[in-house]
Amino acid sequence: MGSFLVRPAAFVKGKLSFLGDKSIAHRCIICSSLSTGKTVIKNFPANKDCLYTLKGLKKLGVKVIQGKEKDKNLLRLTVFGKGLYGLKKPKSPIFVGESGTTLRLMLGVLAGQDFQVKILAARSLSQRPMLRVATPLRMMGAQICAVRKKSPDGKIDEYPPVTVRGGNLNSIDYSMPVASAQVKSAILLAGLYARGITRVREPISTRDHTERILKLFKAGIKTKENQILIKGRGRLVSPGSIYVPGDISSAGFFMVLASILPGSEILMKNVSLNPSRSGIIRVLNKMGADIRELSRSHSAEPMGDLLVKSSRLKGITVKKELIPSLIDEIPILMVAGCFARGKTVFEGAQELRVKETDRINSMSQNLIKMGARIRVSASRGSEKIVIDGVKQLKGTRVKSFGDHRTAMSMVVAGMAATGKTYIDDIACVNKSFPNFLSLVGSLKR
Repeated sequence: MGSFLVRPAAFVKGKLSFLGDKSIAHRCIICSSLSTGKTVIKNFPANKDCLYTLKGLKKLGVKVIQGKEKDKNLLRLTVFGKGLYGLKKPKSPIFVGESGTTLRLMLGVLAGQDFQVKILAARSLSQRPMLRVATPLRMMGAQICAVRKKSPDGKIDEYPPVTVRGGNLNSIDYSMPVASAQVKSAILLAGLYARGITRVREPISTRDHTERILKLFKAGIKTKENQILIKGRGRLVSPGSIYVPGDISSAGFFMVLASILPGSEILMKNVSLNPSRSGIIRVLNKMGADIRELSRSHSAEPMGDLLVKSSRLKGITVKKELIPSLIDEIPILMVAGCFARGKTVFEGAQELRVKETDRINSMSQNLIKMGARIRVSASRGSEKIVIDGVKQLKGTRVKSFGDHRTAMSMVVAGMAATGKTYIDDIACVNKSFPNFLSLVGSLKR
């Protein structure tokens, strides 16, 4: 695909509905597969990441009937649960593409299986460190073999492909050195198979989708402050049906777009309002955004309708304690920071270095080319991003770096900039948000 042209927009107006939240969707289909009974999952997003989880579970013997929703990018899945011990050894390796969530959560599930499985990843994910999840699973008794090599900081780490043989697990009491919802989730899923009670302690609370979904499926799980306890060797019971709320990370691009373009107004329907994921709303409100919650309901998780109107943003400091609740939204918040008055600071943002690409580099490089004033500093392993607001960004040629969130953030930046912006590759948005461009095109402007 050639470069993608983004033209400036005067304003945007419209009503949007978003594909199901992919973080929730991964966990819904995994727990449905491990439960007893049949589960219908509505509003399941047909993005690449979630489809890799679906394909992986099918290879493990799970029967899933796929039906279409009104939107071609959504599926209605009927999952026939196999129970915790009903998965079968696949005939060939499981390929997870670039989905880090699929890889890490499936490692937790496979740690409990008494057979060996090899997991293959695509190029970018094969460069992302896996020792942080392999270590606790090994402590529980899983045998895990991965590629050992030096990480960018000079330390030895492990990378895909990964071979895992599980079964006969023991519970652990594990204090996580780095806050990670995916690592926490892998341990909790493995904890379903372990003797006794597994305890996970977080340095900072991370998104709690796994805990909520496990509770929905009647797992023996309890939470207390930054500790989660799960009782092993029980069973999961299907709730019958689940509706996956709209993805708040996807909504975040349009929250920022409506906020920075004068005269804009967007109504967003059925968006996930999970408190551990709504950091972007809290940050934008603190910056002066006009975001109003019009309604609230509850399915697998809380959700509601949001109305966002344009506003004059101001710079703020985002403390490191809030970063885990909006790690995926920092790229688009960096765009917001460029249009805010004064200085915007993101503390403890180093986890952006180990996403699909180094997002600190990709976003800084692109935005600086457009006229932004950004600097990054490091101290004792912690990185800080400082953005001095500018009156206007200027269109130019930028790169997606093969990263979906970088690409979509640059579309928003280009729409609010003067002149034309060219993005070298836009196909990567299909990883998480295949109808992103069609929703952008649906807005009146």
